Amino acid sequence: MTPFSRSGAGRGNLAALIRGALAAGGLAAAGVTALEPGAAAASSHREAPLISGQPQYDNTDVYAFVSPDKPDTTTIVANWIPFEEPAGGPNFFTFADDAQYDLHIDNDGDAQGELIYRYTFRTHRKNGDTFLYNTGPVTALDDPDLNITQTYDIDLLRLRDQKLVSRTKVADDVPVAPSNVGKASMPGYGKLRDEAVHELAGGATTFAGQADDPFFLDLRVFDLLYGGNLSEVGRDTLKGYNVNSIALQVPNDMIRESADQPVVGIWSTTQRADAHGDWTQVSRLGMPLVNEVVNPQKDKDRFNASAPWNDADFLKNVTNPELPKLIEGIYKIEAPAEPRNDLVDVFLKGVEGLNRPPHVRPAEELRLNTSIKPAAHPKRLGVLDGDNAGFPNGRRLTDDVIDASLQVVEGELVGSKNDLGDAVDKNDKKFGHTFPYLAQPTAGSRGKVAEGTGNDVRNQLGGGLTAAGGGSDTTLIAASAAAGAAGFLLIGSGALWWRRRMNRAY
Repeated sequence: MTPFSRSGAGRGNLAALIRGALAAGGLAAAGVTALEPGAAAASSHREAPLISGQPQYDNTDVYAFVSPDKPDTTTIVANWIPFEEPAGGPNFFTFADDAQYDLHIDNDGDAQGELIYRYTFRTHRKNGDTFLYNTGPVTALDDPDLNITQTYDIDLLRLRDQKLVSRTKVADDVPVAPSNVGKASMPGYGKLRDEAVHELAGGATTFAGQADDPFFLDLRVFDLLYGGNLSEVGRDTLKGYNVNSIALQVPNDMIRESADQPVVGIWSTTQRADAHGDWTQVSRLGMPLVNEVVNPQKDKDRFNASAPWNDADFLKNVTNPELPKLIEGIYKIEAPAEPRNDLVDVFLKGVEGLNRPPHVRPAEELRLNTSIKPAAHPKRLGVLDGDNAGFPNGRRLTDDVIDASLQVVEGELVGSKNDLGDAVDKNDKKFGHTFPYLAQPTAGSRGKVAEGTGNDVRNQLGGGLTAAGGGSDTTLIAASAAAGAAGFLLIGSGALWWRRRMNRAY
């Protein structure tokens, strides 16, 4: 059994194109050895030992695609904080105040960023005398009942030869869309999402806030590759979880070198400040899954702290990958011959004639040809299925990178035809048709309302939860919280009591 299916129309031509590029010397031995010593990096969901304990700084995924409704622009989406449980209060999910969240753009293929869009965040609190994230129903981002808020700045850094040339502030104090606490707290979350979309000078648009995790896959691959007998496949493990997202839409002419050289390389990093105020890179992501299933344990943390310029340090992990050997050992599917120059060609350099910049320096970046128009009917396997607007030419939200990557790793481009995949072909939520395209986050309150309940209890809270507070209402709420610890819940003006059954009577 192969838990994978796909439509094969149009695949042959692209596979032939890639094979032809290889045969024509697209990856000469000299092209690989020309890489100088250094390192590479990428991150995903809990991909390395150190970053798995620092979720606020952990990149989960990066997407880059020509905007389907505005093809003269490119949209970049980068996500942080994996596995956000929607009901995970009272301290819901915020970007870190001591981090620099960077979107890097290499527009000439030299494995160095020429542009960095740097996002930095500040957290604000209205009322420190309550445990609540919001003290009443929130109907706007500036609602006084939204107790914990965040704002952010964006700086555009221009570099040459890895040295700063200029720094320009392009956004100041832009509000962040909050965590979706639930229907009682945020009855119209879509309005909050819309208010968090902000236009910048020069035709760019930005968004930051919570979103549904757009990555769809069955993470039970780590149970010895789907249970050892393919019994563990077909469930979107990330269904119902949220992430914190940054989305930036910019005119193509602002990020590419020229109309004649339209390919850009994109990745994201997180830098964290230490006690002395010095910055250390703790996470990086370009291509999906690299640090999770390509790098061995001994390389993962070093990989997360490094840069594309030095990607040769981990070249052997790509040319001699572990994953095909594991699949061969468990499922007896023969691993393709090594060294895997086909993987270097596609994932480190870009496909010749599609998304490879001239004079490219092999590096792990998400490469996008900004001159290729969006597909009217995107195919989930992207380039493998003849859709050149999809992965690995950038990455759209709808691209099935698990199936596409598995098929390439198992030799699809070197004659080993296969239909490998995880049987999860699309996200559990539909994506939007306009920026930021992400699906809205799952709310903390889910499922059916308990019988006999309604808005009466919430309405009785009244002014007791306002930031101003004071008086008997505030005292009542504080008493209610204390009583709850002893097994009581007092709500509103004392009209409703709840008593837990215990061994003694009250």
